[in-house]
Amino acid sequence: MGTESENNGVLKEGFLVKRGHVVQNWKVRWFVLKSDRLLYFKYEGGKRDSCHRGTIPLSDCKITCPYLEYENRPLVIKLQTSTSEEHFLESCTREERDEWAAVIGEVVQKLKPHDAQTPSPSQIKGSTSLQLHNVNLSQVVDSMYDVHTGIRLCSHVEQGSSYSNCFSGSAVVDWLVFNKLALTRVEAVTLASALLDETSLRPIGIRSADALRNAALGEQFLDDSTALYCFSQSFQKRGSVKAEKSRSAVELSGKVVKRGYLLKQGHKVKNWKVRLFVLRAEPGFLHYYDPSKDDITPVGSISLRGCLVSALDDNGIPSGVKGKVQGNLFKIITQTDTHYYIQAPTHEERMDWIQAIRQLT
Repeated sequence: MGTESENNGVLKEGFLVKRGHVVQNWKVRWFVLKSDRLLYFKYEGGKRDSCHRGTIPLSDCKITCPYLEYENRPLVIKLQTSTSEEHFLESCTREERDEWAAVIGEVVQKLKPHDAQTPSPSQIKGSTSLQLHNVNLSQVVDSMYDVHTGIRLCSHVEQGSSYSNCFSGSAVVDWLVFNKLALTRVEAVTLASALLDETSLRPIGIRSADALRNAALGEQFLDDSTALYCFSQSFQKRGSVKAEKSRSAVELSGKVVKRGYLLKQGHKVKNWKVRLFVLRAEPGFLHYYDPSKDDITPVGSISLRGCLVSALDDNGIPSGVKGKVQGNLFKIITQTDTHYYIQAPTHEERMDWIQAIRQLT
């Protein structure tokens, strides 16, 4: 372990969920990317440790993104060091995962000798680009159906309706890239569009159906976590979910506006824990999850109707806040006068969250 200056050559930093080496549980850590290594820190209370807990050397490191071996964790990156040590890191969104993979990949490339550098997938052209006339679409569908290695079928809720045996557009793209049926996400969208055109896949829900009806030919398949699809033969719709019978289903059916890792102070035990926050509209709810658990059920929710949200002064510790905090605090007060104290990693993220929440109150 050692100390690091926060702004000394930092290329990227933020929360990721890391799988342990000895006890293979998942813990949230603060990661700092340098020019030749990736450091990770632990948060104690509401403040980051000054000493890093571990280092991942990036020289000759191999990156696998997406990595889909963990059933309930579709946003994982796998790093394999030159000594074959494996590290598994989970992000909060597909965009953030891909950004981490890209910037780590750039560091790995720069560490190679000049004559050993290879182009990134986005730079590769010509014979390696996807040629649909060489692709057997039936075999692709059969592979997607495979019980052991095929795409994972899930249940999703959209605007009060529950759909079973389906998957999102981004899950299809991830699966095609992970199984090397496409080199890039753009190629995977092209292949998925062909499956849609051949009616091997079928859109379900409003977002994907609207895209199929109204978008241009190359934009009908959506690489989006909110666009839902299924195999044509297995379409099942469970019907509308009544609000009085399944309040949680209605809460979770809103459009996802924002996702990210934030620290939240507990209500009973006033300690600080990192939670994955998901902001949804129509209806407006802020759900939070325990990222160390595989459970996809939120551990809590905040109804945003009529709530107040405001930034807290970073000078000193505001009333109601316990522990040594790092700043960037904001508070949400609900209609029932419940107070939530939340800490963002940066000033900019705090303002982004406040603005996004205010639009839904």
